Amino acid sequence: MSYVAPKDFAIRMVDAGQSKALMSTRDTFIRSYMAGAILALAAAFAVTVSVQTGQPLVGAVLFPVGFCMLYLLGYDLLTGVFTLVPLAWLDKRPGVTGAAVLRNWGLVFLGNFAGALTTALLMAIVFTYGFSSPPSDVGQAIGVIGEGRTVGYAEHGLAGMLTLFVRGVLCNWMVSTGVVGAMMSDSLPGKVIAMWMPIMVFFYMGFEHSVVNMFLFPIGLMLGGNFTIGDYLLWNELPTVLGNLVGGLMFVGVVIYRTHLKTSPERVLR
Repeated sequence: MSYVAPKDFAIRMVDAGQSKALMSTRDTFIRSYMAGAILALAAAFAVTVSVQTGQPLVGAVLFPVGFCMLYLLGYDLLTGVFTLVPLAWLDKRPGVTGAAVLRNWGLVFLGNFAGALTTALLMAIVFTYGFSSPPSDVGQAIGVIGEGRTVGYAEHGLAGMLTLFVRGVLCNWMVSTGVVGAMMSDSLPGKVIAMWMPIMVFFYMGFEHSVVNMFLFPIGLMLGGNFTIGDYLLWNELPTVLGNLVGGLMFVGVVIYRTHLKTSPERVLR
C-alpha cells in the first residue's frame, strides 16, 4: 500500500509542522473547530455502541472512524500539533518561532474546544429530547464517565494527579503515532489502517485525550453529572493537556526527528 520510509515521513512531519505554524488564523480555527466537532461525535458514537452492546471493545474498535475522517479532511487536533509544529521550530524552518508555535497551540485549543462544545450541546439535546426528559441510558453513562474521571482522580490526591498525567502521556503517544500513520502511506487504505491501530489502543485503554474530554465533561455537566467545572479543569483537562504535550512530543515527534532525520554518523569499523 505504497509504504513511505521513515526518513521520508519524518520530512513530511516537519513540513506539516511548518505549514500549520504559518497558517492563517481563520483557517487554523476552522480546521480545529471541525476536528473537535467530528472527534466529539465519534466519542458519542463509541459510547453509544459500548452501552448498547455491553462490549467496550466494540466501541473502541469503531471509535477511530472519527479520527480517520478528520485527518483525511485536513483538520487539526491539539494532540497532533503538539507533536508536529515544534519539529519545524527545532528544524529552524523560516518563520517558525517559539511565539508561532504557541500561537498555533492556542488557536487549535480554542477551535477544538468550540467544536467539541457544539457537539456536546447537540448530543445533549438528542439524549434528553431537547432537555424535556431525563437523559437516556447513553446520556447517563456519559455523566458517570465525567464523575469517575474527575472526582475519581481527586479522591487519590497527588497519586491521582500523577495517574491522570501519565494517562495523558500514554494517550498522545498512541494518538500522535496515529497522526504520523497518516504520513506513512500514499494510499487511502494504507493511511486508514496506520491511523486506526494506535487510536483503537488509546480508546480501549481509557487513556486521557484532551479533545475527547472537551466533549465528555461539558456534556456530562449538561446531563447532570455530579462534578463541577473546577473539577473538570483541575482534575482532568489541564493535567491531560500537559500529559498529551509530553507524550506526543517526547515519545513520537522528537524521537522520530532525532533518529530518522537528524541521524548520528555511522560507526566506522576498523
